[in-house]
Amino acid sequence: MDDTVSVDTELPGQRTRERVRMRQPSSHRPWFAIGFRLGLGALVAYLLVQAVIQVQGVLMLVLLSLVFAISVEPVVGILTVRGMSRRSAVATVIVGLLVVLAALFSLFIPPVTSEVNALARSIPTWLQQLHDHHSTLGRLEDRYHLIAKAKQQLSGSGAGTVVNGLLGAGQLLVSTVTGMAMVATLTMYFLAGLPTLKRFCLRFVPGSSRARAETLTDEVLLRTGRFMLANVATSVIAGLSTMIWAEAWGVPYPAALGVLVGLLDLIPVVGSTIGGVVVSLVALVVSLPVAIATAIFYVVFRIAEDYLIVPRAMKFAVEVHPLVTILAVLVGGSLMGIIGALIAIPVAVAIGLFLDEAVFPRIAAR
Repeated sequence: MDDTVSVDTELPGQRTRERVRMRQPSSHRPWFAIGFRLGLGALVAYLLVQAVIQVQGVLMLVLLSLVFAISVEPVVGILTVRGMSRRSAVATVIVGLLVVLAALFSLFIPPVTSEVNALARSIPTWLQQLHDHHSTLGRLEDRYHLIAKAKQQLSGSGAGTVVNGLLGAGQLLVSTVTGMAMVATLTMYFLAGLPTLKRFCLRFVPGSSRARAETLTDEVLLRTGRFMLANVATSVIAGLSTMIWAEAWGVPYPAALGVLVGLLDLIPVVGSTIGGVVVSLVALVVSLPVAIATAIFYVVFRIAEDYLIVPRAMKFAVEVHPLVTILAVLVGGSLMGIIGALIAIPVAVAIGLFLDEAVFPRIAAR
């Protein structure tokens, strides 16, 4: 809409009145274009969320690999300080990790092979006892008709259920092995290219804040690596204690049980408890009193670990309050399962350090 206004202009010997046309801003707005942009943005955001949900498992494995690489980085730093090049230090650490993993897996091969062979040898005896009315299995067969029920399950729809169960177990085994191989491979790549990755991420930080961001990043990586090394140290103590206890009381496969408890102890809060339950159940093979004594041993060890071993190790590593540790593990485990529980404390350390170094000083300066 156009309006006109009058303006008086004085010239030498003359007074004129000019009409100046001024344009007022239009109240018309491109609402269709705004709505289209908003709808397109919402659609893109929805598709991104769905894509992240679909690849959530892969992203968790990538994040776990990055945490493992950061955990081993202090060892690489020690080797480089002693005169080795970073490439040689990374190669040495990778070879060492592969040797350790191969040694750990080799401990489980003899027990598994022995138990499978024992099971294969026992099946004909069990089948014979099922037809013997004077044996325990025979009396159970006479009372519950186990053979008839097994045949019924293996025929018709029951066979499909069994096949589906076997296929599901096979898929779980394949996905587990594939995930472990993926984590190992990505850990090697992350470990080799960690400085390059750090420099690339810092390029997104403004130049005026880049030096401080680099210092903060180095501190986060250092504390995360210390935490993981401290966690490994406590797990080694748990594994050695289990092996010594099992060897002393005649519990079968003490080395394999020690490795299993050490691996489970890497999971904060609940790992050692699960390991204690497993070892106590295995101890039932020896006798019920040994199993009860094993359970008591793990209760005492858990108290010692929570109040003596872990606080000392974590105080040196990250200086995180135990309440923060428990809350971080609970939140991470509820959101992302075991992987979330593993990476929860490093993430809590990073957040706490960021608050102490970047947020709280700004609030105090206001």
